[in-house]
Amino acid sequence: MEGYTPVPCQDFRKICEEVRSEIVRAVSLHGSMKSQHDAYAVILEELDEFWDLVKINPKKLNYDDAKKRLQNMRNELIQTSAMCIRAIHDLGLEDA
Repeated sequence: MEGYTPVPCQDFRKICEEVRSEIVRAVSLHGSMKSQHDAYAVILEELDEFWDLVKINPKKLNYDDAKKRLQNMRNELIQTSAMCIRAIHDLGLEDA
């Protein structure tokens, strides 16, 4: 798979910390999600932003743009993950 490098298990802590930081940032900016529809819309927006990057042909990009694309993909996945966890919390689904 192009651009994929397996992540050693210890790196999951770093990723989880980034997701946690994104949750804190998003809540401070936007407050809690008010409904299932709100959660769906926010998650879909983040996922669509990732999908837009996926559709870009990396073979048509120069090195710097290709690297920036991968960084942006990572950022969108961090944001998507954060919004999914936030939805679980805000919708009271922790113990569902």
